[in-house]
Amino acid sequence: VLLVESGGGLVQPGGSLRLPCTASGPIFSIVLMGWYRQVPGKQCELVAQAPGGIYLDSVQGRFSNSSDDAKNATYLQMNALTVEDTAVYYCSGLIKTGHFEGANTYWGQGTQVTVSS
Repeated sequence: VLLVESGGGLVQPGGSLRLPCTASGPIFSIVLMGWYRQVPGKQCELVAQAPGGIYLDSVQGRFSNSSDDAKNATYLQMNALTVEDTAVYYCSGLIKTGHFEGANTYWGQGTQVTVSS
């Protein structure tokens, strides 16, 4: 199973970015998908997760997570970005590859988001 993110880049404070993530390979079912972010020297943190509508407190109301089940894709819409949102963002999926298989966690390669004026 391969997860591929895109959409990162440089944006000014107050701007927006949309990060798509698509899963491919021998997917039987996707239990959940989410987004994490990592800042050097800091702990990796969960940003958003679906299903469940889970959001990091600091992004609540600014970020939204949606999915397209037919495309095995998830999207992180990030609005009103601040410099504190600068990080490498990783897509993660808890995915089953067969009916009788347990679910495993897969990670994308990460995409850099830099918020700076």
